[in-house]
Amino acid sequence: MKRMWMLLVALMPVAALAQAEEPRDLCTDRPGLGTPACTVDKGRVVVEVGLGDWTREQDGQSRTDTLQAGDMLVRLGLADHLEAQVGWTAFGHVRTRDRMSGAVDSDSGIGDVRVALRRNLSNPDGSGFSVAVMPYASLPAGGSAIGDGDWGAGLLLPVSVDIGHGLSLELVPEIDAAVDEDRSGWHVAYGSVAGLGFDLSDKLSGTIEASLMRDDDPTGHATEALAGLSFGWQPSDDMQFDIGVNAGLNADSPDGEVYFGVVRRF
Repeated sequence: MKRMWMLLVALMPVAALAQAEEPRDLCTDRPGLGTPACTVDKGRVVVEVGLGDWTREQDGQSRTDTLQAGDMLVRLGLADHLEAQVGWTAFGHVRTRDRMSGAVDSDSGIGDVRVALRRNLSNPDGSGFSVAVMPYASLPAGGSAIGDGDWGAGLLLPVSVDIGHGLSLELVPEIDAAVDEDRSGWHVAYGSVAGLGFDLSDKLSGTIEASLMRDDDPTGHATEALAGLSFGWQPSDDMQFDIGVNAGLNADSPDGEVYFGVVRRF
């Protein structure tokens, strides 16, 4: 966590150079299942923090609860159409209870570091038809609780279309070199998120989404299906508070997730 704040402080002088320019509408990755095609204004910094996240997953044999806090994403606008990202989770706690014996196993730790670039190809402010390319890599800095145990990589292709009347469509195809369940080696995972964004007022917006991801792990193939509903409230041009819920749609998916967070632009 200390390193992330040191990075933010180091980026402050760069952000100050852009203060004299009129900023675009605040572009946020939070909340929701998808990823936007818009990018951060050149020279500005956006910090997004997941303050709390609870996920529950259960079957006939066990129940697993995962709590995360301090899920931070720092985004820097490098050019009008390009941004860099660094993400890290400060704390995660996983508790698994065996339904038959009642035995409880728990573990806590930090998450992996994720670095990414997002290159917008059309309308970096997200207006009209906007599309971007976003390669990323995850670095194995985390522990056994919420870390993958090895590096991973992937590519996203966020697309959004403003259809007017406060409505927008989103589609985010994705393909990953995901880390195997045994934390050694990689396999292919792929899928997409589709959603509908809507404005409830000048300051309040929402998104309804569905996600389908295929994971070809050698220990067992699975297809995760999720539905999500999220809301973001922007009390000012440079700040947002958000909340969201996700629900699993099949046996391969977590039963439910609730999260909330904050975004600040500098």
